Amino acid sequence: MEPERRIKPEQRIKDEAAAIGFSAVGITSAEVGTREQDRLREFVSNGEHGDMAWMETHLERRIAPKAIWEGARSVVVLTQNYGPDHDPMENLAAADRANISVYARNKDYHDLIKKRLKRLARWMVEQYGCEVKVFVDTAPVLEKPLAAQAGLGWQGKHTNMVSREHGSWVFLGEVFTDMELAPDAPESDRCGNCTRCLDICPTNAFPRPYALDARRCISYLTIEHKGHIPEEFREAMGNRIYGCDDCLAVCPWNKFAETSAEAAFAARHDLDLPPLAEFLGLDDEAFRARFSGSPIKRIGRDRFLRNVLIACGNSGDVSLLPAVEALRSDGAPIVRAMAVWALGRLTERDAFLALREAALGSEEDPEVLKEWDKKGTVRP
Repeated sequence: MEPERRIKPEQRIKDEAAAIGFSAVGITSAEVGTREQDRLREFVSNGEHGDMAWMETHLERRIAPKAIWEGARSVVVLTQNYGPDHDPMENLAAADRANISVYARNKDYHDLIKKRLKRLARWMVEQYGCEVKVFVDTAPVLEKPLAAQAGLGWQGKHTNMVSREHGSWVFLGEVFTDMELAPDAPESDRCGNCTRCLDICPTNAFPRPYALDARRCISYLTIEHKGHIPEEFREAMGNRIYGCDDCLAVCPWNKFAETSAEAAFAARHDLDLPPLAEFLGLDDEAFRARFSGSPIKRIGRDRFLRNVLIACGNSGDVSLLPAVEALRSDGAPIVRAMAVWALGRLTERDAFLALREAALGSEEDPEVLKEWDKKGTVRP
């Protein structure tokens, strides 16, 4: 066997990453191509980032890794497979159940990957005396183009990463280093003429291939968007209460994907299509307890219930009416508004108008009043 000291550092880093548990690893220079920079600039200039103001604020840092850390010379990019054990598209038929994006059905992936990144980074420092910084969706890093440059896959027409080995189901993490490492060959785009990911989108969030309008994306609307979800997208949300996997799930490259072996990524029993009714009575304390350690916790109880109530309105399940109606008096206007919208979808017109008349004397929030007006006469 070749003495360890004679093995190139690039190979030793890859071997160590595999031993730690990463699915794949690639190396690239600490630079991003001009095409990817231009795509991001266009995304922001078109306002397609919605109210994610940090995208615009950190634009220049995002397109230039050395603006994050001037000393960076190379980037070690790592993937973690989180492939589900079934086709997520099957969940859309369960109208009375809460459909949660595959990545969020258990523990927050950031925690697991960051621990592994730090372990790899410590090893690199011990072995080579280098400087390092680790990132896992925690800084303005243009990680998908870096992953493509490192040969780990390519950005598909849905703008997400696609891997020949794991399909669409990969998390990304990076170790920036001041080491001059030999880069891997970039992966080529293998989407061909396929447009399945674009065609499946229920809200037409892709204005063109390789471009996303986040303002129309269900993942953005249910997770990042803090306000009221525009009415034009509510019915299309179906039972999706946190994220959306449609464009990922239909990718033909998923035929090569394997179910993740990570227990932390296996769906928790209580988050694998739970009944919508289970969530309607959650106060803030109960919400935090239910989603402790879950990425869902970060959107907060009020936005979560906003999403759940939209799913209730889409369910056609009149047995949810008592719990939905109880939320008309919730302390959060965003919850009250979506309770009214759900009632409008689940009740007959006369019953809705009766509820409306009773509510108008006490409700003051203009957004809630708008919801009451949509099925009745205009409020005087």
